[in-house]
Amino acid sequence: MTGGASGGPGPGAGRAGVLAVDSGGSGLRVVVATGDGTVLARRESPEPVRTGARGIDPGHLMEQLAPMVRVLLAESGVTELCTAAVGAAGLATLGDALRAELPVALWREFGVRTVALAADAVTAYTGALGAHPGAVVAAGTGLIAVGTDLNSWSRADGWGHLLGDCGSGAWIGRAGLEAALRAYDGRPGGSEGLLARAEKLFGPASGLPGRVYPRSDRPAVLASFVPEVAARAEQHDPVAMGILRSAARHMVESAAAVCPTGGEPRIAFTGGLFRMGEPLLVPLAEELASALPSALRVTAAGDPLTGAVRIAADLAAGTLTLPGDAAMLSVVTTPGE
Repeated sequence: MTGGASGGPGPGAGRAGVLAVDSGGSGLRVVVATGDGTVLARRESPEPVRTGARGIDPGHLMEQLAPMVRVLLAESGVTELCTAAVGAAGLATLGDALRAELPVALWREFGVRTVALAADAVTAYTGALGAHPGAVVAAGTGLIAVGTDLNSWSRADGWGHLLGDCGSGAWIGRAGLEAALRAYDGRPGGSEGLLARAEKLFGPASGLPGRVYPRSDRPAVLASFVPEVAARAEQHDPVAMGILRSAARHMVESAAAVCPTGGEPRIAFTGGLFRMGEPLLVPLAEELASALPSALRVTAAGDPLTGAVRIAADLAAGTLTLPGDAAMLSVVTTPGE
């Protein structure tokens, strides 16, 4: 990157603020806030950051992020970004290049000296529960569960749409499309209702593989079928209802795997998938009561972007108490050049 903040702004220059970023399967959300976490300006991009042979692509992230931050700085009146928190889907397993390159890129472009790099599950946890022991399931296009006793982190799933993310939007969408194709073939387990919805959304069933497999945004394409599964479940389609019941069971299994033992741990569910409402929330409550009867379910206080704002503000104030972890949450201070 060029331009920006060669050498960085001097201490106390102008109005200081913090930068918070949430990068996930549905795109990029960015906030500039005051040092105490009050949001001043916000921007979104629907384009997910690319993942390639090196994992999450830091160059593609900066290509999207830099113009958005410039606009946010102009809107907010902030002239100095003292800290940044970046929550990224896939960071734990695909984040080596991002950890190596993004802090320096943010320093060169905007003079950000201290950057917290967090798995999106950590920002989801922080947004939902803050610095309290418990477990959070974050479910959108993907799914990951994370728990902490405030000494260390535990995670479950988050392995991506090909190997895991069980119960996620991509998982539900894929299961719904499989049921549609089962109906098309005349195999057991199919749903004529889901077949009709799939053909309305994607065209003739025979061409469905060609419309899904080559897409670089395949998880998001699969997740786009979730509203169709939910609609069929609301109409009491047994196949669609069974898919959502299985998704709820997968979520609770992941929560149980990371939930701290002892006491009455808090548990929260966060992410866009839960906006589906009763078709998912009813079986989820039933599965949770059966598998984790001692857990105290609470409403998430905020979303992953809220968590990123909180981490950035706590980092700026020197009050960040969440446990560090090489894969899940790391803080990098760039000395400059």
